[in-house]
Amino acid sequence: MSLEFISLENIQKVAHEYGYWAIFLGILLENLGIPLPGETVTLVGGFLAGSKELNYWLVLADAIAGAVIGGICGYWIGRIGGWSLLVRLGNLFRISEARLLSIKEQFSENAGKAVFFGRFFALLRIFSAPLAGIVEMPFGKFLIYNVVGAIAWGSVMVTLAFFAGRLVSLEQLVAWVTQFALLALLILVAVIAIPIWLESRGKGGEEIGR
Repeated sequence: MSLEFISLENIQKVAHEYGYWAIFLGILLENLGIPLPGETVTLVGGFLAGSKELNYWLVLADAIAGAVIGGICGYWIGRIGGWSLLVRLGNLFRISEARLLSIKEQFSENAGKAVFFGRFFALLRIFSAPLAGIVEMPFGKFLIYNVVGAIAWGSVMVTLAFFAGRLVSLEQLVAWVTQFALLALLILVAVIAIPIWLESRGKGGEEIGR
């Protein structure tokens, strides 16, 4: 899928033409693990609701339903065949299965937080549900975090666009939200990666000392 096709202008055209279905399917497909701009789709829906072209409550229901259903499907995709795919990708990038198992264990310990808060981070929103399936997070527990996270994320995004869209252009709003999401992702990566790096350096130092 080309970047031109998923530009803000084309998302607006699709949303104008197909309305609530476009919003629902765009968010659902992103939560299945397909790299579509679900956040932008949600903002467009909220913006159109603010300009009275769509109904606020129906847009919000679309966003939540798409996120919940897409998350459930993504979870089962990860649960059924995700681990074998991850191992193959690990072999491709020379990541041992033992290392993948260690990462799997670490994610499993924080799977609930990842499913809930992951919706507010770029990229993590796409992969959190399949990863929850890969680590075999209990489905009941996943469902709770998935639904609550979808309600929180959908409410924030749609309401933000509904009100802020009256003060700034949609292009500016999407740019600000995208920049914030990317910054939040970078901070999250740093918070996760730096302790792992420090730990590996400590172990390396101990081995040299011996």
